[in-house]
Amino acid sequence: MSVNQTATWNSAQKFEEILPQVWEALQVKVDRMIEQLGDKSPHVAKEDGQYDDMRIDWWTSGFWPGILWILHDLTGKEHYKEAAWRWDEKLEQASIRTNNFHHDVGFQYLPTAVIKHKLTGDSDGLRRGLQAANFLAGRFNLAGSFLRAWNQEKIGWSIVDSTMNLSILFWAAEMTGDPRFEQIGRAHADTVVDKFIREDGSVNHILSFNPKTGELIESLGGQGAGPQSAWSRGASWALNGLANVYRYTGEVRYLRAAQRVANYFLACLPEDHVAHWDFRAAESLDAEPRDTSAATCAASGLIELADFLPAVEGNVYRRAAERILLSLTQNYGTWDQPEHQAILLEGTGNKPAGQNINVSLIYGDYYYVEAIAKLLGWKQRIF
Repeated sequence: MSVNQTATWNSAQKFEEILPQVWEALQVKVDRMIEQLGDKSPHVAKEDGQYDDMRIDWWTSGFWPGILWILHDLTGKEHYKEAAWRWDEKLEQASIRTNNFHHDVGFQYLPTAVIKHKLTGDSDGLRRGLQAANFLAGRFNLAGSFLRAWNQEKIGWSIVDSTMNLSILFWAAEMTGDPRFEQIGRAHADTVVDKFIREDGSVNHILSFNPKTGELIESLGGQGAGPQSAWSRGASWALNGLANVYRYTGEVRYLRAAQRVANYFLACLPEDHVAHWDFRAAESLDAEPRDTSAATCAASGLIELADFLPAVEGNVYRRAAERILLSLTQNYGTWDQPEHQAILLEGTGNKPAGQNINVSLIYGDYYYVEAIAKLLGWKQRIF
């Protein structure tokens, strides 16, 4: 990126002023990442700027190929498709070998197998996507109307992250004509609306249910600061995920719930529009880490909301998303660090556990690319 381009970005008042240059810079960045990452399955890049190589059955394994599929769809360039092509096959092989399927199969197979089938008609992509949807449907607890999280003994636990995984169920319903997938997706979405989202629009991360009776036992802090805190990435999962549920169902209650979370999220943002990791982490958040991954996922969801609403109402959300993206681009990017393998800095993984604080996160990079693609008029959807 040239010095003049940097100056232009830093002086821009609106994201639309620099969107074409950002898109060009992103392609340069991702081309470099293809060479830098090779066969790695990236999750976290720390101070050295080098993405790690996480095991392929880890929940984040779909985001890097998702970036590649988006760029292929928007540019038509074959090298993006070539770099993305085998990821669903590798993921399937790893998951079968380790028997480590879990509640995040949507995060894994939507940006790999499902989008591969949507864009190319690949039959193996269809088969793998439907296999993942079947597994997710099998995690549904009928008594409590929730999708079970994780594979440990906590069989009554459910998490807000699963809202983003629901799209694979709705897609499977469309592909097969079997309404059970949609019924399960709606039932879990109803639980998110009724039990995960609080009256003020803040969001619980983990809810514990009695797995036999379905009775709600308690809220748990999880990756938030505490049981009644407001973990910002959890809010972004709910906001974006429920917007997607509305796109599939047309049910207004999901749209309104997404708006309620969006309004809380936006009301809590600091002056530079990039969320702290938890909106209730401390009385004063000045010293608390940001989470650029929460910011990017929320921005993508806000653009989705804007498209569903009348212009006079939706433009409020679109402008908010553009302010977030402008700040991320100007203040949190690695544009002047060609050896850095990530796009954005200052993500927060799990602060209560002391893990991955002030790092780059591949899902933060993914949702940044996804949000920009939506502003460019990208019509396809992964989630």
